[in-house]
Amino acid sequence: MNADQILGYGNSEVIKMWERAILHADINHCYAQIEEMRDALLAQIPMAVGGHEEFRHGIILAKNDLAKKYRIKTGESLREAYKKCPHLKIIHPDYDLYLAISEQVKEIYRRYSDKVESFGLDEAWIDVTHSQTLFGNPIEIARKIRMEVYHELGLTISIGISFNKVFAKMASDMDKHHGITVITSENYRERLWGLPIEAMFYVGQATAIKLRARGIGTIGQLANTPRIYLKSFLGKPGEWIWEFANGFDESEVAESEQLPMIKSVGNSITAIHDLETAEELKMVFRVLSESVAARLRQLDKKGSVVSIYLRTNGFDRCSRQIKSDYLIDTSDAIMECVERLLKAYLPLKGDGTFGTAYRSIGLAVSKLQKDAHKIQLSLFENENRTMHNRDLEVAIEKIREKYGSDKIKRCIMMKDKELTGFDPKKDHVIHPMGFFGYSDRSPKSG
Repeated sequence: MNADQILGYGNSEVIKMWERAILHADINHCYAQIEEMRDALLAQIPMAVGGHEEFRHGIILAKNDLAKKYRIKTGESLREAYKKCPHLKIIHPDYDLYLAISEQVKEIYRRYSDKVESFGLDEAWIDVTHSQTLFGNPIEIARKIRMEVYHELGLTISIGISFNKVFAKMASDMDKHHGITVITSENYRERLWGLPIEAMFYVGQATAIKLRARGIGTIGQLANTPRIYLKSFLGKPGEWIWEFANGFDESEVAESEQLPMIKSVGNSITAIHDLETAEELKMVFRVLSESVAARLRQLDKKGSVVSIYLRTNGFDRCSRQIKSDYLIDTSDAIMECVERLLKAYLPLKGDGTFGTAYRSIGLAVSKLQKDAHKIQLSLFENENRTMHNRDLEVAIEKIREKYGSDKIKRCIMMKDKELTGFDPKKDHVIHPMGFFGYSDRSPKSG
């Protein structure tokens, strides 16, 4: 049964031109599909792409259809997955391959529009409003894209079609068996408003709990709640999700060449063992700070706000940030801020521990500005020392790029080679750019 039959459209409904037509295309269980392309035998067994359990990066990133039958879920630990399916085959991710393949998929999208905006590695919005005179109505375009992706690359994709980006994204989530789902200005109340609030785009677990505590359990109830009331306990995001639920999203699909405005640079890691002392935290933060500083310099950026993120082995989270007295892009300057945060917010007990074990930590620098190669210093900062540290870090990074990250290290990292033996510049997971990641991205009311 095709999309037209599912929705009960007559031919006259299907062929008419859309005033605004947005597609959201999603490569089905992307990482797992690509691995099956590489090894066809993987399609015959329960298989998932996941991290390294021995290094505690044991999270399911994608699963194939056979693994899905065992109720394997993306985001759960490998330990949980093995309980459901002891013979589950785990493949470690190959991000370089996934990036290359996903770019080939998006090149197919670009045959139909110059407005193709990535939303992570495996998803993209495609504005086909002005493509209809060349390629047909949005459903016909979606069918052509699906067929070309499958015949040229062997991948299946799901496509949502709607008059705005939010509903197109939600539509693509409705049929993950390489289907096409259409949400129009006439049927969105019928199709969406009866769904649980958790299905609403931009409503996470914490927001859903707050909404349900106030008797708002469906998207329709959200849409019919006074906007000002939602803002009273959710802030600005309350207004955004109200606009989304009512179909008022008018945000544009970015042109293919338009790059996102980078607001922060960061890295995080799940440590190989729990971190209980200041020395252990500082060792891991030092590795992260070197990666963040190197990436800042590659982007020709400096920042003035340093944030740290910590998660306990009980999965409690906390975050803290501090403003630097000057723009920074060196590991030493970042670590000075980190140590001030640790001292202020994580006081040590008499035995030198925090009393809490931390499982994973993260670090980010924000409030970025383009590096004009001018050093802005505080009254107490030594300019020669700052320039020397920067030159030294640049030299170290060049050695690492040429010979490997393990060829030159600070002495502090040698105290626990196992704990600090990771390269956050390489061992990164690709996350989607946030919906508001581009400069002109705030929703507008209708």
